[in-house]
Amino acid sequence: MRRAERLFQIAQYLRGRRLTTAHQLSEWLAVSERTIYRDIRDLSLSGVPIEGEAGVGYRVKAGYDLQPLMFSTDEIEAMVTGMRMVQAWGGPQLAASSAAALAKITLALPREKRDFVEATPLFAPDFHIDPLHGERLETIRQAIGKQNKLLLDYVDAKQQATCRTIWPLALYFWGGGWSIAAWCETRSDFRSFRLDRISTLHIVDCYSSVSGRRLADFVREMKKNIDYS
Repeated sequence: MRRAERLFQIAQYLRGRRLTTAHQLSEWLAVSERTIYRDIRDLSLSGVPIEGEAGVGYRVKAGYDLQPLMFSTDEIEAMVTGMRMVQAWGGPQLAASSAAALAKITLALPREKRDFVEATPLFAPDFHIDPLHGERLETIRQAIGKQNKLLLDYVDAKQQATCRTIWPLALYFWGGGWSIAAWCETRSDFRSFRLDRISTLHIVDCYSSVSGRRLADFVREMKKNIDYS
């Protein structure tokens, strides 16, 4: 990474967080903490309003904006590929939003790079995906945002039918399908539910965030069960 790009990245990280330490920046950008301290000093001298101190963390003063660096061809290809995947697997609303976002990004590019967006030879075909999948994904996504419980008719890995009431916490994409991370009222524990094993689902009443049943708690429990042997 060129130094100009690194300086821009540092400024962007400092704009997007409350406080960021030099140690965090050094890990994200794969350089030494000494280099980060020098870069922060140079950014400050150039007029970027950086607040904070060593050992505590840094941030850019609210309201400050930067002119973005131009996207490289690799960055364009990464964005196009990601948005094509969202359009294929993300449900109707996310697909429409992804297409709109890509159109805005394309208009912001110089003319010589706009053609590269269409020419990116990485695709995510959607003709093999059941349209019902996208509708269910959208229902689940909205339920997560509104903290609605879901009532599922579900077929587990042993092909046994079961009815579950869950608190949906997040959606995970595994490269070939989605799973719901949830607190299961029926089992009084965290569970994951594959979308392709759901026969029907209905939104029911709301739930309130409770310590021990949040997404962070789910992730913590999943990490405990990982076998690295």
